[in-house]
Amino acid sequence: MVSTKESTDVIVIGSGIGGLTAAALLQERGFATVVFEKNRYPGGSCSSFQRDGYKFDAGASVFYGFGENGTSGTLNLHTRIFRKLGVDVHTIPDPVQIHYHLPNGFSIPACYDRHAFLGALAARFPHESEGIKKFYHELDEVNDILSSMPAGSLEDLTHLLSVGSANPLKTLALAMKSFRSMGKTARRYINDEELLHFIDIEAYSWAVQDAVSTPLVNAGICLADRHFGGINYPVGGSGAIPAALCKGIEKFGGRLCYQAEVTEILVDNGEARGVRMADGTEHYARAVISNATVWDTFNRLVTDSRYRVDEQRFLRAPSWFQLFLGVNAAVIPPGFDVHHVLVDDWKSYNQPGGTIYFSAPTILDPSLAPPGKHIVHVFVNGDFEQWEHFERGSSAYRAAKEEVAAAVISRTERILPGLSQAVELKVLATPLTHERYLNRYKGSYGPLLKPGQNILQKPQNTTPIKNLFAAGDSTVPGQGVIAVTYSGVSCASYIARKFGKPLDELQ
Repeated sequence: MVSTKESTDVIVIGSGIGGLTAAALLQERGFATVVFEKNRYPGGSCSSFQRDGYKFDAGASVFYGFGENGTSGTLNLHTRIFRKLGVDVHTIPDPVQIHYHLPNGFSIPACYDRHAFLGALAARFPHESEGIKKFYHELDEVNDILSSMPAGSLEDLTHLLSVGSANPLKTLALAMKSFRSMGKTARRYINDEELLHFIDIEAYSWAVQDAVSTPLVNAGICLADRHFGGINYPVGGSGAIPAALCKGIEKFGGRLCYQAEVTEILVDNGEARGVRMADGTEHYARAVISNATVWDTFNRLVTDSRYRVDEQRFLRAPSWFQLFLGVNAAVIPPGFDVHHVLVDDWKSYNQPGGTIYFSAPTILDPSLAPPGKHIVHVFVNGDFEQWEHFERGSSAYRAAKEEVAAAVISRTERILPGLSQAVELKVLATPLTHERYLNRYKGSYGPLLKPGQNILQKPQNTTPIKNLFAAGDSTVPGQGVIAVTYSGVSCASYIARKFGKPLDELQ
């Protein structure tokens, strides 16, 4: 029998943004929290690492949620959270979310200026100009609804009643929109196949699914917010976000334990009691939050087979093959945008390696590289199965990585001629790397909804095990830094009310 002795109020497994957000808000509210992280640094997929004077973003580099309240009219979760914690995160506005380079010579920057963006789309598709306005207006409506409602848990009846009574019409409208997909909504107004392909890549660039499989609510958060709150890059790189959350946790007395791997969630009579560490020690708590994927949580950390989650319950998002490059600054011309997406063929854009993602954050923050140098981060999606037969560190593994990297660099020279000759530092990561460092099942970006499923069918913060909660991209609303931030707010809100100290509304 596991002891029910409590050593803290809340244990958080993993220092991804969802878990850190929940920990910070709970700690500020007066709950004693401890975060256990396997690595030596926080952030998970939203972290930074250094190599030879370069500071790279391990994953995300397009950030929403830093707009100013009262002027942008958006959710602005990062702004609100850091204001609550009394922690400053300085950011640099990016005028272009993503510059798309697509088949048939179609090139368009999705810029902060909404009028300019929609105008450029209408110029390319003049016969669809009215449909373009109507579709993107649908996204604006979702964003407007969410902007008027306080963040909280969809499982918290008190919160839902409060929001519903204050905003009855908007609540009803949001409920109706939650059952709709981005792609099917687009097809109400638009017929041109090339334009529908563009809307697919708009979804795929952050949701790793086509528009039909992407909930309209998710699209409203991201694709509308870029024209209101905008895209803002944190000074110092993506690692500035988890670093600020950690600062907030420690400011209010919380603890962060690095190189501390959780190997088991202790469950007794259907209730989470604590965790067992890799060194054999056990820690107990009133509540446990897992920031791991749904498969890692219930098929690895929870040993009771009755709670296993079939992999087929959801689609498994792909992992990534990433190139972290230090390059001679001369290769990047003046006026070059920070973020780009390249598609060579619409038939293969959603296949492994079919879409190239590119970022050069030193265009905004030169401090991330030595003088006269730039960072280039290039990545494509990849299947774990393509790499699992390799032995890490073997010559065959290294050769395979170099072969894929050379092909990706060659394709990227379509927008950046001379890149292959400008590379001075190269760090490569495969799905095996993601599995190893991030403790993610098969290196996956998390579970995705199947076509026909709506957003409410994704796991919420509660789980079948009492006092075991979840945050991160396995939970509503899904993938992306701002989405997992919302999951952390929602999780903290639910736990705080459950244990008698509800969170104050984020201002």
